[in-house]
Amino acid sequence: MDDTRRDIHNSEVPVVCQSCEARHNGVCGALNEQELVQLSKSTRRVCHLPGVELIGDSEEIASYSNIMHGVVKLSKILEDGRQQVVGLQFAPDFLGRIFATESRVTVETASKVELCKFPKSVFDAMLAANSELEHRIMVQTLRELDEARDWMVTLGRKTAAEKVASFLYLIATHVDPTAMDHPDEEAVFDLPLTRADIADYLGLTIETVSRQLTRLRADKVVEITHNRHVRVWRLSRLLDRCG
Repeated sequence: MDDTRRDIHNSEVPVVCQSCEARHNGVCGALNEQELVQLSKSTRRVCHLPGVELIGDSEEIASYSNIMHGVVKLSKILEDGRQQVVGLQFAPDFLGRIFATESRVTVETASKVELCKFPKSVFDAMLAANSELEHRIMVQTLRELDEARDWMVTLGRKTAAEKVASFLYLIATHVDPTAMDHPDEEAVFDLPLTRADIADYLGLTIETVSRQLTRLRADKVVEITHNRHVRVWRLSRLLDRCG
């Protein structure tokens, strides 16, 4: 490994980057100390409550972000106001469309979100000079493409019960990526979407989503409190319900 890419706790790494999840597992892990210092001069941390639009469909892209905490939803809105949630992004995902001037989706906070935000021009210059950074962006893009294809199968072929179970499994394994390594253990998380957004994401009615959640709770696959807090007793049991 290049000796310019030393331990992240080295004193030359900006303090704000040392404990950053995106620095460890996200795209910034491809940056050396000098690049981190350069980028940190242009970054700012911002926090948003749920329901805040970060960028609209067809809006000019002026900045990118790393998601530090929380969940962001991507959606398309038809002319008559109907909405389709087309994707979710989690920490430490990179948020933004590289090599584009306009956003192709509406980006909105699904939960309380903390972002590390930086100008598009600064990051694009780094991307042009750093092949490892470009590689990391490509890896995330291909992962999102694979997930979108898997979700097409979920929407097109699975039953309502399997769709709701698949959604819960998706959230559980993205909020805690290590959960898949412990399938017989419990997983705990807060739903980042409202029932209405879940219904949009799954192509179901709100009533159907509620019925399927009630069934999973009755079968002791999950426990749901305060409408949002979910405890999956054993992840493997939930996976069995995903079809």
